[in-house]
Amino acid sequence: MSPPSLFDPLELPCGTVLRNRIVKSAMSDSLGDGQGNPTEEQMRLYQRWAEGGAAATIIGEVQGRPDTAEKPGNLVLRPDSPKTLFGDLAMYGGCTGCVPFVQLGHAGAMAYPPISRPVGPSALDLPGVQCEALTVDKILALPEAFAKTARLAREMGFGGVQIHAAHGFLLSQFLSPLFNRRTDDWGGSLENRMRLLMDTIKATRQAVGPGFPIAVKLNATDQLQGGLTEAESIRIVTALDTTSIDLIDISGGTYFPGAASASDAKPGQPYFIEFSRRAKQVTTIPVMLTGGIKTRAQALHVLESAAADVVGLARALVLDPDLPLHWQEAGNDPVFPRFADAPEGGVTAWFTEQIAALGRGGGLEADLGVHEALASYTNRDEARIPLWNAAFTQ
Repeated sequence: MSPPSLFDPLELPCGTVLRNRIVKSAMSDSLGDGQGNPTEEQMRLYQRWAEGGAAATIIGEVQGRPDTAEKPGNLVLRPDSPKTLFGDLAMYGGCTGCVPFVQLGHAGAMAYPPISRPVGPSALDLPGVQCEALTVDKILALPEAFAKTARLAREMGFGGVQIHAAHGFLLSQFLSPLFNRRTDDWGGSLENRMRLLMDTIKATRQAVGPGFPIAVKLNATDQLQGGLTEAESIRIVTALDTTSIDLIDISGGTYFPGAASASDAKPGQPYFIEFSRRAKQVTTIPVMLTGGIKTRAQALHVLESAAADVVGLARALVLDPDLPLHWQEAGNDPVFPRFADAPEGGVTAWFTEQIAALGRGGGLEADLGVHEALASYTNRDEARIPLWNAAFTQ
């Protein structure tokens, strides 16, 4: 069989068909209203990506409860959430045949302390990261909590969900021996460390039924000494092959202070591509590779070399929201900016500010400096803290 092209459709195991092989992967777009609700800017943004030709979009860090949030720009989807606003986001994100996914988030130890309560598999007291250990009762409640959020996403009109088990957030922490030091049924062996993820998948499938797409985002490696290794991640992929999920999204690295950037894995080329190729050999579930894919040639290479079935793009689709349409016409690749002496978090802030500009209906703010972007991003979060706490204090 000839390798797939970027614009061949892909039928997921549940029956949902992606119109091509380009997915807007999850980012924390920071466009919530500060009280967990979608905004017109967010709807406009996801409509733009849908009209730009993406097969699916993944809305990053949608929390099931407000005390697990990564930032005050996150969405919170729970029974009392405004159905009209979430329904509109699903509708705009699903226009033109795009499939809008909700990423089921729980920041765990990475929860933002001014609005959340950091917790993890084990207590941590590290520079920049402190959290309490979850009790057994709270661990046992987590799969059904994820499942309830997934059920709400389906009822609101979204096209799928992604269980976030990467980047150092809660389920990723359970998988990692560096952060999971438990000695009970959820710690020690890899089988124990993946127990919560497997139980969450089972509960989520029971909640949404057989015809609704479920994806899992998984680290190839934590890129931290003592963390999850590629050998262990391959074993996790093998275990995932026995489940009912529809897509495995391969990424890597963590957002813990001092952790290596994902771009350190393979500078100048798709990150974790060799791992993704190995993962495809142990599963029949479609694989998506996210990270470092900046050109049409790189995207084609990922597919043609059997490294993945789908390519996940994030920053490339910020720089050019119509990139799938442009690539289909053999158009130009996006031009990535270069920043000299960028402060920590500055590049992420720059892209987040550009996302906000797209949501306002304009183009990129090419003259925006990285220091100016970081200040604007920080100020916006600080202004949302009292809004969040006022909305969710009980």
